[in-house]
Amino acid sequence: MKTECLDHAHQRGAPRTDAAGFTLIELLIVIAIVAILATIAYSTYQDQIVKSRRSAAAVCLQERAQFMERFYSANMTYAGAPNPPAQCDAEVAPHYTLQFQAAPTAKAYTLQAVPQAAQATRDTLCATISLNAQGVRGETGTATSAADCW
Repeated sequence: MKTECLDHAHQRGAPRTDAAGFTLIELLIVIAIVAILATIAYSTYQDQIVKSRRSAAAVCLQERAQFMERFYSANMTYAGAPNPPAQCDAEVAPHYTLQFQAAPTAKAYTLQAVPQAAQATRDTLCATISLNAQGVRGETGTATSAADCW
């Protein structure tokens, strides 16, 4: 009969001491922490994508500059040089337009990589990066120096 009373007390809502599990508040706190960490991770990931695309564009500019130097060695002028092809064009093309800033002269040229689409909105630090015949690197963004972008 004593066991019958204990079972009856359990049924009436008496507190259980052997209960296991999570409360709703604990679960909501864990979800909030995971959401905050995911937000931080996603923005860091996006920043790294922007930097890697910028690096690819910089490599393409350097490859094109080498083409221009070969053209100069063969013709003793940069004038009349075609927009140099580069092997990395297909990879960079969705994110940057690679072009001359102005038509090359006999002794000078400036190549530039102009960001396109999402790259243009996300890369305000460097924006357009450039490389000229003297090897001077430039940028048009908010960076304090071109070294931040190259």
